[in-house]
Amino acid sequence: MNITIIGTGYVGLVTGTCLADLGNHVFCLDVDQAKIDMLKRGEIPIYEPGLAELVQNNIAAERLIFSTDVAAAAAHGDVQFIAVGTPPDEDGSADLKYVLEAARNIARHMNGFKVVVDKSTVPVGTSDKVAAVIREELTARGLDPNGFAVVSNPEFLKEGAAVDDFMRPDRIVLGVGEDEAGQQALAIMRKLYAPFNRNHERMRVMDLRSAEFTKYAANAMLATRISFMNELANLADRVGADIELVRQGIGSDPRIGYSFLYAGTGYGGSCFPKDVQALTHTAQEFGQRLRVLEAVEAVNDDQKLVLVQKIFQRFGRDLSGLRFALWGLSFKPNTDDMREAPSRVLIDALLRAGAHVVAHDPVAVSEAKRALQLDFADAPHLLKHLSFATNPLHALEDADALVIVTEWKAYKSPQLDRLKALMKRPVIFDGRNLYEPWNMQDAGVEYVGIGRRA
Repeated sequence: MNITIIGTGYVGLVTGTCLADLGNHVFCLDVDQAKIDMLKRGEIPIYEPGLAELVQNNIAAERLIFSTDVAAAAAHGDVQFIAVGTPPDEDGSADLKYVLEAARNIARHMNGFKVVVDKSTVPVGTSDKVAAVIREELTARGLDPNGFAVVSNPEFLKEGAAVDDFMRPDRIVLGVGEDEAGQQALAIMRKLYAPFNRNHERMRVMDLRSAEFTKYAANAMLATRISFMNELANLADRVGADIELVRQGIGSDPRIGYSFLYAGTGYGGSCFPKDVQALTHTAQEFGQRLRVLEAVEAVNDDQKLVLVQKIFQRFGRDLSGLRFALWGLSFKPNTDDMREAPSRVLIDALLRAGAHVVAHDPVAVSEAKRALQLDFADAPHLLKHLSFATNPLHALEDADALVIVTEWKAYKSPQLDRLKALMKRPVIFDGRNLYEPWNMQDAGVEYVGIGRRA
């Protein structure tokens, strides 16, 4: 099948590459010529395990092409996936200008029936706006204003595991219209996704608005579990309980389960913060408050400072002359994504309190440097107190404390003898509860976790 992907960001690139790997001929469109040139060379602008090899293999097989040619993109695909960004506006709502621009460009150049798929995460009702834009352009061209169908097909990809998530999906959500065009589009989408349904049926077919809502509801639920556990962890610190034992106790209840019950420094990335805000804004537009989600966001904002507060309790609020090793910059492991990363809040607080920070991350250093330049636009001189180590052990040299922010595998089994020998004093602030407190105590390491006790 001929497929067009509009937008070669995280979602678009993974979707296009995986569909090409299944034998489809995929045309990936982007307005950024530099990015397109990079992709044509088989290089990718993001870190995602396994993706670079798939891109290179499918370019070589001539199933995957990259271009800035809008007309060619509209002509190529029977199915046109819109996978552009929906950044938050100042009020928290999703900005749809790129989505609607993509829809308009399809309509200006399309000939024949097209299935236009909203793959971007978009608010409820976006499919109506996309359809209105396409009808307007088709009418202006004197073409059948109903010669298309809009489908909502939200993505459920975890950064760091996106290729596997796409190739082995838990579910494939399709929102379609009940009219003839909608049912024609459903038949086409069933054919496209048939390879994923051989073992069992994964498709969940519903109306357009319910499909749009499903994506936001899923991310809001997961964000809620995270903030709920973080609040419990902070209470566990006060009452002397161990949140890890509590997690095991409640997670063993099949009604609850173990997923997304880990206490830490809060969630980040491109999805949870943006989607919680967007869903809250949607509710406000309809005269309703989502009070639980308002609390979820507030708790998460506070949780990003929890390690800072613990550090201040240990060393005081003036950190001048102190050196902190920091392990982990990206918002989660197996990605270089620095959007809404808790490390940014932590580094900001430490540097402004006078500390020197030596940071390590396996893949996110370049992205971190770009992000922190923006964070310290008002005080760029403070960045001279931030440096980066190429090895996690190198970051420990003469450190007064180690702060762990991201749970990379490389950090899970530290060489404690080396750690103690390299640091001025063996103090660990563990923002991901990677270690058992009693093991650290036995090793002579001062250990501070999130809701943990020895």
